[in-house]
Amino acid sequence: MIRAAIDVSPLVQTRAGTARYLKALLRELARREDVEIASRSFGRSDRVSTLARDTTWYPFVLGREGSADVLHCPTYRGPLRSSRPLVVTVHDLAVFRHPDAFNRWTRSYSPYVVPRVLNAARRVIAVSEFTRRELVELLHVPDGKIRVVPNGVDPAFTHDGPAADGDYVLTVGTLEPRKNLERLIAAARRSALELRVVGARGWGGVEASGNGVRWLGEVDDTELARLYRGARCVAYPSLYEGFGIPVLEAMACGAPVVTSRGTAMEEVADGAAVLVDPEDPLAIAAGIERAAADRQALVARGLERARAFSWQEVAASTVQVYREAIG
Repeated sequence: MIRAAIDVSPLVQTRAGTARYLKALLRELARREDVEIASRSFGRSDRVSTLARDTTWYPFVLGREGSADVLHCPTYRGPLRSSRPLVVTVHDLAVFRHPDAFNRWTRSYSPYVVPRVLNAARRVIAVSEFTRRELVELLHVPDGKIRVVPNGVDPAFTHDGPAADGDYVLTVGTLEPRKNLERLIAAARRSALELRVVGARGWGGVEASGNGVRWLGEVDDTELARLYRGARCVAYPSLYEGFGIPVLEAMACGAPVVTSRGTAMEEVADGAAVLVDPEDPLAIAAGIERAAADRQALVARGLERARAFSWQEVAASTVQVYREAIG
């Protein structure tokens, strides 16, 4: 039996992709008989707690964990030194590629702390081959200690079930600069389709507003799956992601997908999506039209592709990484 301490602090900070990863991983690990999980967390979602976590708890306190066989940090915020073998999951390195798309604190904190955390880790989990390459290229993490464990898709996201009414394009993501919402809005208008936006309000002055745009805020998984099923297509032209969970969820729900060429989303889709230049609204608009025209073939390929991803497999692979880290 492996005793694993897992930092669950991200659950108070976000409901986006990192939270989806952590909730699903905890659920599947709890079902296993070869691992025992102890949750570790600090603070709330307020700015004071965030500052205390980043400047004190993560670098100097969490690493003193003494009751577990392995410590797992599900983001690259973690201890600079650890008394137990440390495993760190990296979802993306967007702050290093696009620092202008992040707030001042994250831009300042990450370049100084993240490389040190990854250096302290015995094993680093990357959620895609794309992210593995980024770790090697940008932060010079030794390839030998990186293990690629892709995300899974939740059982709620299935082709069977009710679909939302209307003729619309759906996009999913926190309202923040790198999600590329402004260009997507322009593309949807050229296609004369309503754009429905699901996601929490973020930062950077990004708004989901204007003619033909309907912001739905945050919705539960049942409603999100209904929206995926009813969409003319799901457009996810993000400028940078380490994986792109909405692409996988949309394919599992039988929706044609339009997403960014040359990114982790291209890897996730693996031929089951229309790929576009995310910086060109005309290309995005053309991709939306192509997705509608090729709907039948894209849906079939997407459903097949989505079946390759499961959270049970994520948990099994993660436990294997724990074993490697413990040695």
